[in-house]
Formats: sequence, C-alpha cells, structure tokens
Amino acid sequence: MAAEAEAIITAGLRPDLFAERGVLLASRTLVIATLALLVLAGFGFRVSGLSAEGLSEDELNKLNAVADYRQNGLTAANGEHPMLMKALQTASIFVVEKWNNSSLVAGQNSSLHIPVETALRLPGTIFGALTVILIYLLAAELFGAEVALLAAALWAFDPQAIGFNRIAKEDTFLLFFFLLANIFWLRGQRVAETESNSQSGVVAGPERYYWATAACFGAMMASKYLPQLIGVSICYYWMFQALPETRWRLGKKKFLIVILIMCAVFLLLSPTALLPATWREMGIFAGQKRIGHDGYEFMGSLYSHRMTDWLAGTPWYLYVVFLAVKLPVLTVAAFVAGLPLLFRRKLGDGRYFILFWLFVWVMTFVFAGGKFTRYFTVMLPAVLITAAVGVQFVGRWITQQLAALLSIERASDYVRAALALSLVLGSIAASVSAAPYFRLYTNVFGGGMVKAGSFFPHDEFYDASMSEVMAEIAKRAKPGARVATETPGLATYYAERAGRTDLVYVSLSDPEALKQLSDGDFLVNARGRRYFSNDVLISALKQTSAPAFQIALGGVPATDVYLMDHAALAVVAKTTNR
Repeated sequence: MAAEAEAIITAGLRPDLFAERGVLLASRTLVIATLALLVLAGFGFRVSGLSAEGLSEDELNKLNAVADYRQNGLTAANGEHPMLMKALQTASIFVVEKWNNSSLVAGQNSSLHIPVETALRLPGTIFGALTVILIYLLAAELFGAEVALLAAALWAFDPQAIGFNRIAKEDTFLLFFFLLANIFWLRGQRVAETESNSQSGVVAGPERYYWATAACFGAMMASKYLPQLIGVSICYYWMFQALPETRWRLGKKKFLIVILIMCAVFLLLSPTALLPATWREMGIFAGQKRIGHDGYEFMGSLYSHRMTDWLAGTPWYLYVVFLAVKLPVLTVAAFVAGLPLLFRRKLGDGRYFILFWLFVWVMTFVFAGGKFTRYFTVMLPAVLITAAVGVQFVGRWITQQLAALLSIERASDYVRAALALSLVLGSIAASVSAAPYFRLYTNVFGGGMVKAGSFFPHDEFYDASMSEVMAEIAKRAKPGARVATETPGLATYYAERAGRTDLVYVSLSDPEALKQLSDGDFLVNARGRRYFSNDVLISALKQTSAPAFQIALGGVPATDVYLMDHAALAVVAKTTNR
C-alpha cells in the first residue's frame, strides 16, 4: 500500500494540458520531503499559541461530553453529534493530564504545562496538518502533481484553514475522511480502468479501494452527520456509466457491500448512536430546539438563523463575501482565474469531481437559513485546488506572451514557479500577520485588519475573549455579584477556574432575569453575541454608559464589560419594561 501511495505522489491520473510535470516535481524524494515540510510547518502554525483563545460555548459542550464519557462511560452527552471527535479529544485530554501530572512538569517546569484548551483542540490541529497530504493525493489524481503540490501548500498556510483547524469542532474531521475516502475512490477508478489480468482480461484489484472508500465514509459519518457529501462521489461515478468503454462498474452486490462496510465502521467509531438517548438528542437538535440564539450578525445587520428559514435567513451570498474578504488576495484572484477553467474540456475529467464538490456543498449550505463560516472548511480545498489550476493557466498564458513578444522560450516552469511561490508567500504573510487569532484575518478587499470582526463577528471571535473577561471580573466583583452574559455556562467555567464560585449568572436575553441586576453587578457585551433579543439593550447601553473595561484580541476590540451603576441600571429597567 505504501508503494502505491508513493506512486500517486509523483504521478497524475490524467496527463492532459494542465497536468504536465516539471523536472523538479518528477523527483519522488523531493516531493515527499516537501510534503513532510509542509505538514510540519502547517502543524506549527496550527498548534502555536493554541490556548491563546478561550473556549467557545460549543467547545465547552465537547469538554463536558469528554468529562461525561470519562465518568460514566459511553453516554448520550452531546449526542446530537457523532462520537469520533469526542473520543479523540477524550484520549488527548487523558494523555495531557498524564503529562501535566508527571514529575517533569509538576515540579519547577510550569512552562511545560499544557492547558486544557490545547488538549481539547490538539486532535483537530493534527488532522488539519495531515490534510495537506490528502489534498495533494486527491489533486494529483485529478490534475497532476504540480497543481496538487500548490494546493497542499496553500492549505498548510491559509489563515482560515489554520483558524478552522484550531477550534474543537467536527468540520476538520469531516473533511479529512471525505478526502481520504475519495482518494481511494479515484484510485479504484484508476485501477479498474488501467489494470487487468494479462491472460483473462479480467479487471484485478479495484475492490480493495472500494472497501477502503466505504470505511472512510463510515469514519466521515462518525465525524459529522453530513451524508450529502457522499453524493459527490456517487455523481462522479455515475457520470462515466453511460460510456460503453467504461470498466469502472461496481454493480449492485458491490454497492451493497460498500453500504454494509460504511455502516459497520460508523457504528464501530460512534457506538453511542445505538443509545436511545442519542436519538432523542438528535431529534431535539433536528427540531432546532438546541438553538440558543435568535439571530446572526453579518456585516453589521441581524438576520434570522434557523436552518429552515432558507432564503429568509442569513443571506445566500454570505459565503461569497467570506471567500472575497477572508482569504489572501492572491488566492482569491487565482480562484477567480481558475473557476472558468473547470468548464473547459481541456482540463480533463478531473474537473467534474471539483464541480460536483462545489455543487453539492452549495446546495447544502448556501440556501439554508442558518450558516456558520466554519462550514466553509469542507469547500476550502476545492477552492484552493481551483486556485492552483488558475495559477498554472496564468503561468502558461504569461509564457506564451513572453515567447511572442520577446522570443523568450522555455520559461514556462519558471513563470509558474514564481506565481506559485507568490501565492504561498502571500498566505504565509497573511497567517503571520493574524496569528494567533487567524479567523480575524481580513484582506484588503474587506478593508484589512481595521475591519476585522465586522463581517462575521460570531465566527471571527467565537467567545475567544471570555477567559480573559471572567479573569478580570473575578478580580473586581463583589461577593455574590451577578454577571449578565449570553454564555452563562462558559462564564461559570472560567470564573470557577479563577477561584470565584460565588458569582451568579443571568442571561442577557432574559428580561426578567436582568431585572435582578443591582449596583456592582456586571454586564458582558461580547462581539458576536448580538441578537434580536438583546440588541435594544446593548444599543442603549452604548449610548449612555462607558464600559468598565474592554478586552481585545490582537488589537481588535472583542468584549465590552459594563459595571452596573445608577445610569446603567436605568437603561436596563427601561429596555426590559418595553
């Protein structure tokens, strides 16, 4: 299997106009070494300062599920989501606790202590860094090694890819197993079409790739319930079935085996799906009863955020804006150049896979009423692969112009290499400028870092300042003080870590609870937690009172904290009695 993987590394599936391989990329050793370097560098970006951001409310739910597993065994904790990621997080936290309790760390070497935030997020950073290899292997099957290597490098250093991999959510694992499944799927196609028994002419060997694909799809479903992504592979497969010469045919029996393997692996990796309580949790989630907010702020305006609101919810163009303002400028330009090429026959059959990928993702997320930018994680590799195709095309076009105007020949490799290097360096510069708050990165199309946090504040800040907010409140608060916040569970967690178990928490969206506030209490206005239910109060408070203190992330204001006095309490009374 290792030999076959190495063969994929240096060979593209379709040697068409856009899959030529230069002399440097023909060296297997050089390519493998480059990929290893990209994985290490990508992991370095992802793991550095991993605890600089406090946990989000979603991440705290994962931490609580881990605690439940460790105390009670397999339970339906956080059962609306599959178990695989939580199992990996449980293992990570267990190992980190052993490390922190070791004599090496428990003594004088407190700098070696690993925070719980890092332990919880570590599996995502590892899988995110290893995704570099998967993007290379997939793109090499579709378009050749040159496009593949550039796409892998862009993933390693893209600020949003890094930012998404640094949060303890399921999307990173979903993408990992989606890519791995399709590497085997495409390899199975390749073997079915090219390898045969020399005497009988019977196709030999593709079945093992079908079974591996099925196992990876089972792991994908154990990461996040998004079966629509399997449709990408099925659509690509059926596209070839009408061609008489096609030998890539599974038949009903093999398809049934694929389904059985997928289900078996899913249950093996997510056995909590067998618990009745898990089904109840999934039903509650599907009924949208887990939504703890009534809006989503996008570009300064509030929108309804229920999935079933469809086009009446968050605007359909949210992800278009995200692509335009949150990726490095050169990456955006290369994607725009590469997108039309997906509709050109010269690009080869691999373009259909990317088109199906984009189509299924758009149909799943763009028209739904509820959107989060982390859902873009699954589509981002397709964007980066398309950008790499665009760079290759632009490089050839520039070479043709140079040859025509200046009679400069054989410069194609150098031009493409220069363009690719510029793209990668642009991503590195973007990530360095935003570290360690990578999701705040905003390119010049979006106004630069001056406008950071103004497009998608919920996803850009993601409660990252709450640890610092509660540490400061813990220092200032009187005994038994009340704290009004949209994330009372998260506030409780960090206040208790600061030694304040006496504080009382009320919801910022609960008018009756807010009436309990008195002098010396606190009100937390965290960017990204603006909803219809608290907008009037927050707007009025900003006009009449100054915050007692403000917490910023990388120089970007993130949270205003108000100390309740006579003027602030009057605002609360006025807005809650409306």
